[in-house]
Amino acid sequence: MSTSTRVFQISGIKSCDKKKVFVNGIQQLGGKYIGGSEYQHSSTHLIVPQVLSSEKFLAACAAGKWVVTPDYVLDSLKNGSWLAEGPYEVAICGDSHSNFYPVKQWREKVTNGRLTGAFQGWRVLLMVQEPSRRAMFKRLLKAGKAKVYHCPPPSHASITHVMAKPVTESSKKQNAPWYPVSYIVQHLFGSNALDMNFSIMEQTQTDINADLYDADLETEIRAFVMKQERRPRLVFVEFLSYSDPYLPQAQAVETDFSNIGTMIECGLVAEALDTIRSAVFPGLLPPATYLVSLLEHAQQGDAPAHFLRRFQQVLYRQLITNPPWLSPKARKYFTQVLQCPQCKAGLWPFLHTAISYCLSTEVTCHPLPGPALPMLLHFHSDLLAFLLKLFQGEFHSVTTGDSLLPEEATVTLPSASGSLLYSTFWTVWERSTLLSSAVKQLTKLLVQAAMQDYTDSDARQELRLADTLVDLLSVLVEFWYQQHFKLNQNLVEKSLKDLAEHFAIISQDVPPLVLAELVVRIPSSRLKLVMSDAIFRYLCYRSGLTVREEPVSLKKVVSSYLPALGSLGGSPAGARLGTEPKSHSGTNQGTSAGAQSATANESSPGKENIPRGLNRVNAAGETLLHRACKKNQVETVLQILALPGTDVNVKDHAGWTPLHEACNHGSTACVEALLRHRPAPVVNSQVGGVSPLHDALLNRHMDIAKMLLEHAGSALLQQTDKDGRAALDLVSAPGQRDELLHNAQAGDLALGDRMSEVVNLPLLEAGSCLLAHLIFSYQKEKGLLGHRKPGDSNLGYRLVRALKTHSLQKLTSGWADQRAVRVVEDAETVLGLGRGRYLGQVSRAVRECQAENTLFLMEILEDLKSQGEAQVAISDPESEKSLKSKHWLH
Repeated sequence: MSTSTRVFQISGIKSCDKKKVFVNGIQQLGGKYIGGSEYQHSSTHLIVPQVLSSEKFLAACAAGKWVVTPDYVLDSLKNGSWLAEGPYEVAICGDSHSNFYPVKQWREKVTNGRLTGAFQGWRVLLMVQEPSRRAMFKRLLKAGKAKVYHCPPPSHASITHVMAKPVTESSKKQNAPWYPVSYIVQHLFGSNALDMNFSIMEQTQTDINADLYDADLETEIRAFVMKQERRPRLVFVEFLSYSDPYLPQAQAVETDFSNIGTMIECGLVAEALDTIRSAVFPGLLPPATYLVSLLEHAQQGDAPAHFLRRFQQVLYRQLITNPPWLSPKARKYFTQVLQCPQCKAGLWPFLHTAISYCLSTEVTCHPLPGPALPMLLHFHSDLLAFLLKLFQGEFHSVTTGDSLLPEEATVTLPSASGSLLYSTFWTVWERSTLLSSAVKQLTKLLVQAAMQDYTDSDARQELRLADTLVDLLSVLVEFWYQQHFKLNQNLVEKSLKDLAEHFAIISQDVPPLVLAELVVRIPSSRLKLVMSDAIFRYLCYRSGLTVREEPVSLKKVVSSYLPALGSLGGSPAGARLGTEPKSHSGTNQGTSAGAQSATANESSPGKENIPRGLNRVNAAGETLLHRACKKNQVETVLQILALPGTDVNVKDHAGWTPLHEACNHGSTACVEALLRHRPAPVVNSQVGGVSPLHDALLNRHMDIAKMLLEHAGSALLQQTDKDGRAALDLVSAPGQRDELLHNAQAGDLALGDRMSEVVNLPLLEAGSCLLAHLIFSYQKEKGLLGHRKPGDSNLGYRLVRALKTHSLQKLTSGWADQRAVRVVEDAETVLGLGRGRYLGQVSRAVRECQAENTLFLMEILEDLKSQGEAQVAISDPESEKSLKSKHWLH
């Protein structure tokens, strides 16, 4: 290969800028580059960053071509001529952590003349129905020198392999051995193919008749999910190209900083600042102590406005010319400058103090001039904007890696572990969790800023403090996610959920519409998704509603959240809302007596209003509310329910709620008190299949059963216990069954009346806003699979076709990755919307509401329905529905 022209193809490198570097390098060394997504037989080399599931990789392996890593081109450029390919040949790491070289093995056999290709001697009858897939398999087989025939094969051809996708009766009748298309990979890589996730592989099943859909669907969907997770979320255009840091150092003139200290001592701070301002060059950093002294002068409140502006200019110029993410020296310099001049406790206390001053709170590391001076308010606000810009630049450098640097740059980017982001917001012991102490404090400050915008919007509007903090929190979330999602996906998802739930809990006193508007301003779609979900669930809990606890999905939104939205609109305005959603989620079986005590003691005007024994939980996990309901002590129950923060759905160690106990023991007065409470208790919860209604009927408390049905309607009659018995199955007398049905109908009418009008428009508007942005963020994050036209190889189209033939359960049976299962569930949900399901659960009050956010949500749902109708039509070639006016999901 030393004298012949090298002809290259590239696979697996998506960045156009990186690909351009390799193409230019190939051409500089006298090589040739062939583009395109298909394998070209004239190529001699393939460049891949790692083992891929691409056609080009498998075909190059089968043809015995050189498959090398990108370092082969880069190192050859440094050498000035082509190096030997051997050290750069792709290796595959299996579960045993030992490398094997299947590409090398096939290449050596072809080079030595022992084979013409990996599939030499194969005569394949290829029966793949989808045209583009059939063409791909044909190119792959022919690259390995197989002869490929279509059905029916010529009479003279002696077929050795029949490969069909999908498998049909016709393919099984051929007089030759049948092989799945995954056999191609197994032949190339042997037993090690089991360690490799190739999209070409298809699932092996005992019952071949069941294999009527694309068996490689899970692998391709998993690849789709991973691609969605790896794509960049926050992109800051201003950091995409820097020129100043790489200017020749000769431009940095010799500067004498020795007089600056004397100027500062003599009170000539403006002159000292101007001297520093005129000497900002790459690599030239004035002593940090001087900037610290000038910062201290600025914070004292005596500096004029022009001095504060110039100080900010110096900081920004230093950031542009000496960015801390490109130099350990600059990073250390910014660490020394950006801290309190008096306390010198680090960057986070400095940031915390700036936020606190803007909020006019007294929680600062040392006293600042007060009351808050207008000029200093703007100065600290500008400092926060500067710090945000610094963190954005560092986040960009860490997440984009070497693509940030020009080709000629010799700078080495710092690792994330040494970044200012990590050192500011996470201690060494906190880096495994997103919700560090600093992040918790930041979310608390964000809540205060949101409330300040709401209560004092005119005076504080121009500071835009809440916007700055929302942007900062988004950077932190994306930065931490990028560092951890490859290591432990479950940990990452839990940390995101914990952050969102923490925010929802500490913002309980913020009006729902303010929270919804804050969510709208979040730039990170990932953070917006978890925040809108957590806040909506929390609003439901505070209104006494139950929503499902599984991970957020499109099906959950339309089947659980939409019905709950109507109930939010029907919630009485001004009702006292609960403060402890954790115990309601089902993850905690009890409530901390200490927490309940603290809440009661803080909120109650006098201890005489607190029942004795409130803080005591017995061995069974029963609170005083449980015990009072068992004994029908209604006065005690009313006292407890009157305490702010009481959790009416608190569970004992077995999972029983006070309502369960009252229904079980016939405590009619307690049941009535619980049902009148706001938020109302959950009446459809079950323990071992036993609901409160089952409890009442099993113990022959008909009056309680009627009360429950009049409260919640006939939906309770649909619940069954573990033996499959509905509530009416527990009643033997026909007259009693008729009475219960009559009470259920009365409950339905009462519910209908409550749901036919909006009595809490602000809460409905907040919920509609949250759901609208939840759907938008979910679509952006998860990338709902769609299709363009029949016959296309698009994954979404094939998924829709598969769902037409198979149920969700059958299609995903045995799938290990729940994220892939969720993608299929989303596709099924969109199809369901197109077939008229789900939207009927939206209450009439919501459908007829003319408020802005609710109208916007209904438009989004109608658009989803239209997309579903298009998918239903395109999955059925005989459908007469027109597709020209539909919008496709991407």
